[in-house]
Amino acid sequence: MASAPTSPQRITDDLDRLLEVLPEAVRSALGSAEAREQLLEVVLDLGRIPEARYPGRAVPLGANPIERSDLAAVVEQLGTFGGDNRAGIERTLHRISAIRNRSGDVVGLTCRVGRAVFGTVAMVRDLMDSGQSLLLMGRPGVGKTTALREIARVLADELDKRVVVIDTSNEIAGDGDIPHPAIGRARRMQVTRPELQHQVMIEAVENHMPEIIVIDEIGTELEAQAARTIAERGVMLVATAHGNELANLVKNPTLSDLVGGIESVTLGDEEARRRRTQKTVLERAAEPTFPMAVEMHSRDRWLVHRDVARTVDLLLRG
Repeated sequence: MASAPTSPQRITDDLDRLLEVLPEAVRSALGSAEAREQLLEVVLDLGRIPEARYPGRAVPLGANPIERSDLAAVVEQLGTFGGDNRAGIERTLHRISAIRNRSGDVVGLTCRVGRAVFGTVAMVRDLMDSGQSLLLMGRPGVGKTTALREIARVLADELDKRVVVIDTSNEIAGDGDIPHPAIGRARRMQVTRPELQHQVMIEAVENHMPEIIVIDEIGTELEAQAARTIAERGVMLVATAHGNELANLVKNPTLSDLVGGIESVTLGDEEARRRRTQKTVLERAAEPTFPMAVEMHSRDRWLVHRDVARTVDLLLRG
């Protein structure tokens, strides 16, 4: 289990740029340094009092419910919303996600604060030197994307690697055509629609000769297959996946291929007796696409699996 790094962390969050687009009442309620500290997101829902969310708690902002005009004013100041209902603010890492009614009108906004934290990956620095593909897992809000961003910068700037970031919702390198400085010299390929992510992953390898590909949220079977294809071509992957821990991924039929896939095997009588198991057992089908994995339990507590194949084998044997 790795603990928080001792190296100094430098955080940049351009929070003023996000607050500028929010309604005046919300902006003034978040005026103090205390109110901004550890702010995760601001929620604006039609007919409800706006809310600021922090780790483990939510705080109402002001006393007036959000009106349609408030939502319209925010939307007007943002970049266009993509097919995933997400928009951003140019040259920042903030993400605004829309909730729409059946007519397509925006009736809610989740305004997520994007922070670049320099110095956050000190505890997995030696894993990056290994050259093996690395998978990050954890529930939303533990800092997976923040870590991914910093890993991309360290690989590109400090280890001098050719890094391409596949940025599906502009969450890693920010909105606009020029990537945020948080990814350093890494190059960024944007994805026009989320369902095309797997195609852009392959295109990056075929067209731009990266040594390392960085992807946020591998979530479909096609993306898992693309990841295996890329790994088989000798390109290192650094990615996040849905699922809190390795055990979840093993049980997920869509994504289990990332850790080697699972198949049912029938043993001979003698082998079953030797193993003291039933004749039909589950075994790992192939080598993992990601030989190493990190479970992010909180922002400063990470569990590192240096040999995913062995861990999966032990999990399957109970």
